[in-house]
Amino acid sequence: MEELTPVKEVSCESSNKLFRADGKPVEWIVAPAEVPYPEALEAMKARAAAIAAGQANEAIWLLEHPPLYTAGTSAKPDDLLVPDRFPVFDAGRGGQYTYHGPGQRVAYVMLDLRERGRDIRCLVQGLEGWVIDTLDAFNIRGERREGRIGVWVRRPDKGALSEDKIAAIGVRVSKWVTFHGISLNVSPDLTHYDGIVPCGITDQGVTSLEDLGHIVSMPEVDSVLRTAFEGRFGPTRQEATPPLVSAA
Repeated sequence: MEELTPVKEVSCESSNKLFRADGKPVEWIVAPAEVPYPEALEAMKARAAAIAAGQANEAIWLLEHPPLYTAGTSAKPDDLLVPDRFPVFDAGRGGQYTYHGPGQRVAYVMLDLRERGRDIRCLVQGLEGWVIDTLDAFNIRGERREGRIGVWVRRPDKGALSEDKIAAIGVRVSKWVTFHGISLNVSPDLTHYDGIVPCGITDQGVTSLEDLGHIVSMPEVDSVLRTAFEGRFGPTRQEATPPLVSAA
């Protein structure tokens, strides 16, 4: 969310501030098929509420959605360029319009910040750092940009000052528990972004691992995401438990 634009603080990068003191692992859940957005949103809200009430463990939920657009609280009507192209949903998060669809790895992040320092700026930096570490494993240099949440890749092949967004970040915090999260473009149809002004930014583009010449499977990306997450947030545990909702 724009209002959560991080300030670069050494303490966020140089310590284990986002680790739980008790070392309790986060549940790592991977949906086996596409999950409709309304069902995912309700399940995520319910899980976050249960975490806040002390009735459920923290969770990272990896999934893909059918093609759709979501509108954040700052979305401008004129930025929805083709209103009837895909379904449009009110996401209830900060930010503007974004796209979700096949080939994009969405990671919904349900963490208890009461156990992780109660610092939202460090949370956002941690999420950006998680993506940057993941990209680094594929020899892609992801970068932060002042005033622009997300992760960016320089594109000198398009011009000296050109850069593309490869990952979006939008979080909401309720009772110190997070939900929503990140979306990393692995191999989506990038023309699907043509129906919106992504995140309200008109002078830069979007890219993906595939667009940058890296052909990798979603399980490969998931494996790297998990390792990178543990480096920033601590241990995870993947259990043979049902997903938050049944996949479509």
